[in-house]
Amino acid sequence: MNMKTRICDILGIKYPIIQGGMAWVSTAELAAAVSNAGGLGIIAAGNAPADWVRNQIINARKLTDKPFGVNVMMLSPFVADVMEVIYEEKVPVITTGAGNPGKYMEKLKSNHTKIIPVIPSVSLAKRMEKEGADAVIAEGTESGGHIGELTTMVLVPQVADAVEIPVIAAGGIADSRAVVAAFALGAEGVQIGTRFICSKECTVHENYKNAIISAKDRDAVVSGRATGHPVRSLKNKLTREFEKLEERRASMQEFDELGKGRLQAAVCEGDVVYGSVMAGQVAGMIQDIKTCEEIIKDLIKNTDSVMERIKNYCGGNIYG
Repeated sequence: MNMKTRICDILGIKYPIIQGGMAWVSTAELAAAVSNAGGLGIIAAGNAPADWVRNQIINARKLTDKPFGVNVMMLSPFVADVMEVIYEEKVPVITTGAGNPGKYMEKLKSNHTKIIPVIPSVSLAKRMEKEGADAVIAEGTESGGHIGELTTMVLVPQVADAVEIPVIAAGGIADSRAVVAAFALGAEGVQIGTRFICSKECTVHENYKNAIISAKDRDAVVSGRATGHPVRSLKNKLTREFEKLEERRASMQEFDELGKGRLQAAVCEGDVVYGSVMAGQVAGMIQDIKTCEEIIKDLIKNTDSVMERIKNYCGGNIYG
């Protein structure tokens, strides 16, 4: 399968594989490892202050000479300062979530920074294209962390039909079968998060990785739908407490208080009982820890066998 797409040309990468921007997870070490393996590594700014983001960028440049990016959460209280650091450091790519990066685009583009928003709907994809985005990441509800409503299967083709810029599929992608499916839906690249958590270079606590490896098909559940900001994570005591809040229609403040610091507790301290172990529905498919290079090689080399199987299903002709 030919993996050379417009995404490779736009981002200057070998394979159209982007690592997801996961707060507290996507550090310089993980980003550099993915970039060195031919994909695009991403540092997640999350709610971190600008100085932390700058240090991560500097560290990534010590670990790789390949392109990498920064994911910016537009709701962060430090977003303006983080965007200034990205401009000053001339970061080649940013992905954005939880808001519109429009007011920062002109300045960043003067630095030739590529801007790729994560979008959950066709309407937002069209708006981002109109405002100058270089591509969009169509993220289905199968993803870990903050999620939308539409599945990858239905979101990606609708977005691909609606915009001219390249579409990157995200949500439910962990192996070569899903990569081939994403391309069949009209994507020109894939974003992968949960699979890269279970990589040797990822710096999260081993308990977090082991929780994903131990997960079954229905263990990645959604909390906080009533708040309008649902989150997918592995079920544990924390998710059950969120269920109780939803059942009694608790206030947003109560949800915020319960969730405060819980992701950091899981990622950094290994609290997988009362921490927020954010992971996508693909957690049930992940059974080992490999290097980022091994993960990407598996994704690429096995696409040919998937395509061969499809040809066999079609009597040797995938077009008829």
